[in-house]
Amino acid sequence: MTNNDSQAKVGSSWRKAGVLACGLSLAVSAFSGFSLFAQGALLAQEMEAKPGMSDKPGMSDKPGMLKPGAKAAEMKGDMEAMDGPAMKASGPKAAGGGDDLPARVKPATNKPGVRTAAADPVVQFINESLRQGWKDNDVEPSPMADDAEWIRRVYLDIVGRIPSAEEVQDFVADKSKTKRSELIEALLEDPGYVRNFTTIWTNLCIGQRTPRRVSRTGMQKFFREGFAKNRPWNEMVFDLVSAEGHFEKNGATNFILAQMQDNDDGVQLTAKTTRLFMGMQVQCTQCHNHPFNEWKQDQFWQFNSFFRQVRKMDHQKLDPRTGRQVDDYSEVLFRDFSGPVFFEKRSGLMQVAYPIYLGAEVDASEGVDRRTELAKLMTSGEKPLVATAYVNRMWGHFFGYGFTRPVDDMGPHNPSSNPALLDRLSDEFVKSGYDSRQLIRWIANAEAYSLTSRGIKKNERDNPAAGETPLFSHIYVKPMRAEQLYDSLIVATNAHKTGRAGWEQSEEQRQEWLQQFVQAFGTDDNEESSGFDGTIPQALMMMNGPLTRDAVALKPGSHLAEVLAGKGNERQKLNILYLSVLSRMPTAAEWARFQKYASSSGGNLIPVYQDMFWALLNSNEFIFIH
Repeated sequence: MTNNDSQAKVGSSWRKAGVLACGLSLAVSAFSGFSLFAQGALLAQEMEAKPGMSDKPGMSDKPGMLKPGAKAAEMKGDMEAMDGPAMKASGPKAAGGGDDLPARVKPATNKPGVRTAAADPVVQFINESLRQGWKDNDVEPSPMADDAEWIRRVYLDIVGRIPSAEEVQDFVADKSKTKRSELIEALLEDPGYVRNFTTIWTNLCIGQRTPRRVSRTGMQKFFREGFAKNRPWNEMVFDLVSAEGHFEKNGATNFILAQMQDNDDGVQLTAKTTRLFMGMQVQCTQCHNHPFNEWKQDQFWQFNSFFRQVRKMDHQKLDPRTGRQVDDYSEVLFRDFSGPVFFEKRSGLMQVAYPIYLGAEVDASEGVDRRTELAKLMTSGEKPLVATAYVNRMWGHFFGYGFTRPVDDMGPHNPSSNPALLDRLSDEFVKSGYDSRQLIRWIANAEAYSLTSRGIKKNERDNPAAGETPLFSHIYVKPMRAEQLYDSLIVATNAHKTGRAGWEQSEEQRQEWLQQFVQAFGTDDNEESSGFDGTIPQALMMMNGPLTRDAVALKPGSHLAEVLAGKGNERQKLNILYLSVLSRMPTAAEWARFQKYASSSGGNLIPVYQDMFWALLNSNEFIFIH
């Protein structure tokens, strides 16, 4: 069969993909408008029903924890039982050293912090605090995730992509008792960590769609350098709040510029700063006292008065080709402003507000740089709000939910689900020198992060998606962000060569591809949807978008083409496809379904493998982090 013939067959055979659902929920169910709760529950049921993903003989039925690596020998046995040793992925995908995929992550075995899980008192406190919460609420933790489930999760959370098939195989085969901590350390040293958190914070600060007169390149450069050097978080916040200058020479200014799209006297900038860096939602108090918490209208305008000295200037240049003035650059400048801010109460009375930060008054006279004074107040002290807000947000990043809901609305009106743990982590974060990597070590090495996402009867009511307080007795299922999905598709399919020439060139190529995702994943306002939530445009993009088409079209260099052209029997090739997409081996039931579908192909297995690959890429299990 020619390549063109196989591609032509794909269009008609994709409609049959439901026949080989292989125990997965395919695009039809994933995109049917389910809520995240329904999708997560469906995924949990699917995984629980899989012999390869649920408890096997030898796994304790008790909720006690298994030792890391306990299932490595078992999974390796599964691989070898499937018609011989599992195939190693071939070509640059396996080596990970080519120009089309991230370099393979090598575990760090002799670095400080590697044995954090066993020895660090902060990790021990996290474990004890959560265990006490389980006991107090009469719930039991789910079993520990096997290596395949855990490695996929930690790769997505730290470096923003799934592991390659070979990375999974190497990790499962590793016999080290400390291999999970070693891998966490290696991921924190990997360039993917910097890229992932640069993307996260760039989107938080300026949005997925770059506002006019804002430099995404400059914003990325600021965060990239900060996370690469592991700059203290309070220093980075200080720079963001007090930034002045050219929007690319000082990339921190782009946070300010992104909030100055309207001439609103710094209202949006006030709301965004307090919400993002302090975990305070004061935007409702712009017009009146908050009906449900302690925030008052005058407090909003006290914060706002710190931002009345900021102004932006847009510069243009002459385009020699057209002879017209075009946008050149923007900058943030100091504006003379002294005295109070005037605001109107609902009664119609005019009031005044001076720059006051949580009771600390700042000189309102001429010549005082209020934003610099605000940045000092926000980032100093024994446990400033920027520390607690960052810890809460980082915990939410790894577990799907923070200690408060929403994660950026903290205060007496919205108490933490585990105040002692949040306080201790915040204290330790400050003592560490606002070390982001150390905070991640504590969270990712915690016992709760190693639990499976499959609930048990004794913790089924621990379901924050249904409005319950999160107890973290199992991992909560969450959708990938658009960038995670893109990067994971690249790793799973080798559908596009991203290049490794440099940050700027690589990012430009990536952004060109991401435009289709951002367009579908974003919303019209600044509070964008950053995850896969099953909309029709997202469904069509996953089913028929360029990445998916290229993945199954058997183009030279694609992963599917390499697997089908390589050595190995049908079972071994199926193993590699499952490892590449889902980071696990197919179950016996899935293999049986594949054989049944293949038997109806008339001996031509190429479209069968294409359908199989398409089905895996459109499954809930691929799209969600579990």
